[in-house]
Amino acid sequence: MRIKVKNMVCDRCKDVLKQEFQNAGIEVVHMDLGEVQFSDGAQKQMERIREILVKNGFELIEGVNDSYIADIKKHLINALNDDMHQNLSEYLSEKMNKDYSVLSKMFSAKEGLTIEKYFILLKIERVKEEIQMDNKTFSEIAYNLNYKSSSHLAKQFKSITGMSMSEYRKVQDWNRRPLDQIV
Repeated sequence: MRIKVKNMVCDRCKDVLKQEFQNAGIEVVHMDLGEVQFSDGAQKQMERIREILVKNGFELIEGVNDSYIADIKKHLINALNDDMHQNLSEYLSEKMNKDYSVLSKMFSAKEGLTIEKYFILLKIERVKEEIQMDNKTFSEIAYNLNYKSSSHLAKQFKSITGMSMSEYRKVQDWNRRPLDQIV
């Protein structure tokens, strides 16, 4: 049995759920961001699975559109960590095996913003993290996030946060949001 899980956006999320399911005696066969596969007998424990998810700040995704939205978010978060060498629409179409215009309309209708805007917000949170860690130049951060130039990143950062990256570093009011709370 396989389920989709909302708000499962990092390895810590996976670790927490693995431990919780193990403590409850529910066998996990495979786990990926936003998805858990259980052994065959887990269907009988669905109510307990739901309780564990809710207790830990997650939700069970049951609708088809909700499942697509969760997959889009998972792929975008993975794209932050990967060295993506294609444009966003090609990347998502390939990963989801679906036409980008369909994905885009579905995402915008459900989340109230475009996929591109969501991805930019994810990138800005990553930039905040990198600035807080203080071990890369702004140019290195821009390069690592596949920006054409550090000035493009600087403009985006300022338009979203209201301050320059230098000001953000000086203020040290990190004001970061967890990736699962972007939308």
